[in-house]
Amino acid sequence: MATFVWPTILILNVAIIILVAIFVIWMVQKNKKAGYPMQDERTSKIQGKAALGTYYITLVFIVSIMLWNIFGNEFLAFLPELETGWTAIAIMLEMGFSFGLLSWYYAKKGEL
Repeated sequence: MATFVWPTILILNVAIIILVAIFVIWMVQKNKKAGYPMQDERTSKIQGKAALGTYYITLVFIVSIMLWNIFGNEFLAFLPELETGWTAIAIMLEMGFSFGLLSWYYAKKGEL
């Protein structure tokens, strides 16, 4: 792992981003040609409710991390200190998963 250099990782990241962008553009064009609307009133409502729920869940998650750091550093010496990079990754993953799950839930729920 020590011989694995950062430029290789960056090139792989760029390649993955380009491939995902090509796939998304292809799917959008395919759906447009098939006559599917990109967004209707129901999907707008679903995405709005999911985004609002994600905002509140993320807010609670960030406040809990902040309280963990405050109590861990000031009052409870046995709590491990959180690293910034891993905390940022956890917040991004939480946001993505909560938006995906809430979108799925509201889409399956039917009545909004």
